[in-house]
Amino acid sequence: MNRTFLLAIACFSTCVCINLFAADAARPNVIFILADDLGYGDLGCYGQQKIKTPAIDKLAAEGTRFTQVYAGCTVCAPSRCALMTGKHTGHATIRGNMSPEPAVRADEICLAEIFKAAGYSTAMIGKWGVGLNDSTGAPNKKGFDYFLGYLTQQAAHNYYPPFIWKNAEKYPLDGNAGGKQGVYTHDLFAQEALKYIREKRDVPFFLYLPFTIPHTNNEAKPNGMQVPSDAPYSDEKWPATEKNFAAMITRMDSDIGKIMALLKELNLDERTLVIFTSDNGPHKEGGHDSEFFKSRGALRGIKRDLYEGGIRIPAIARWPGKVPAGVVSDQVWAFWDVLPTMAEFTGQKIPGGIDGVSVLPALLGKSAVEHPPLYWEFHERGFSQAVRMGDWKAVKPGLQKPWELYDLAKDVGEEHDVAEQHKEIIAKVEEFVKSARVDSELFPIVPKPKAATGNK
Repeated sequence: MNRTFLLAIACFSTCVCINLFAADAARPNVIFILADDLGYGDLGCYGQQKIKTPAIDKLAAEGTRFTQVYAGCTVCAPSRCALMTGKHTGHATIRGNMSPEPAVRADEICLAEIFKAAGYSTAMIGKWGVGLNDSTGAPNKKGFDYFLGYLTQQAAHNYYPPFIWKNAEKYPLDGNAGGKQGVYTHDLFAQEALKYIREKRDVPFFLYLPFTIPHTNNEAKPNGMQVPSDAPYSDEKWPATEKNFAAMITRMDSDIGKIMALLKELNLDERTLVIFTSDNGPHKEGGHDSEFFKSRGALRGIKRDLYEGGIRIPAIARWPGKVPAGVVSDQVWAFWDVLPTMAEFTGQKIPGGIDGVSVLPALLGKSAVEHPPLYWEFHERGFSQAVRMGDWKAVKPGLQKPWELYDLAKDVGEEHDVAEQHKEIIAKVEEFVKSARVDSELFPIVPKPKAATGNK
């Protein structure tokens, strides 16, 4: 055998090994954890002083903590629709909470379908909210191999329901039959997540874990949010509702700690990207006062506002050796960027017809991504809009109200409206909005009159 031939074989073997390694490295596990109504200021690593969140704080210390991340919208359903479809609320099918709850369309590619196409096992455990079982948006029709949880927003208001859904079938919770409170669904979801990780330890998996807390339990009156225990805050001189609210966050934090410990136990730690965030800003429901814990931090507004407090959210990414540790990033990104980012992450072509862009270089700490303008519209309590262009943030809080303008670099609390001083920026915003949205039959700008029912 001559030397040239041997070198050729050696080079070929090396290339094969590199390609195999690259293919393997391109298929790390992904766990996406979504809290419900968790505010920008509700975590210790974002400045919270009273609520204990050691596991999430550790996640931030071992990964990258983002300071300018945005939810898809300021309430549950449209925010989750943006996350799943890569479309902001100018183009998304769902642009507000409504009843009966609408569904994402059959022709819309969803996040789990991106992972399925890359050969991943996929699961969703928790709160869905973008399609009923018999609709085009049912979880098992949108790329999830396994689903356990709530299909609708309304059902998820009850932490002790008589049943939830397991794939396409009702899954009775006997401990809650007859109004009993034997099964707290958050605990069930946390246990199921651990079980799924153990079962899929030998295959690449995508686990979407949209927890239902700390959303208020709207069914629990007059005592507000019902949880199994208000520990470790039982002895605090706080209102009962606030102790329960804090207990929910710390309970979730503890379960995230268990997930991280299991990843290390199974030697999956360095093969798993974990992302933690929230679906919108903090609420003021069920007797809870978001001011009590300063849940919005220094931001203005809460859930149902398009000011920063309603849509800017905590977001943390951790992947040892890949995502920089101990870093605070001001990279701007939004929920509609997750789908294209995960497409690039799994080595696939980014689908057309979406609004998001891949922020993978920023996620991996390689380079910042210059983000195009961000757009939101919200169809509840009238019609409102918001636009972010660079550091400029424009808010139109009502159909007949003028645009407000804030310089977020100097005024993150949106206290000083400078629209009059920068009419040229408002002109750019108005021009951008013309192409940023299409009309929606489900969510018209001016709501259609309701048909008379005979009831007053």
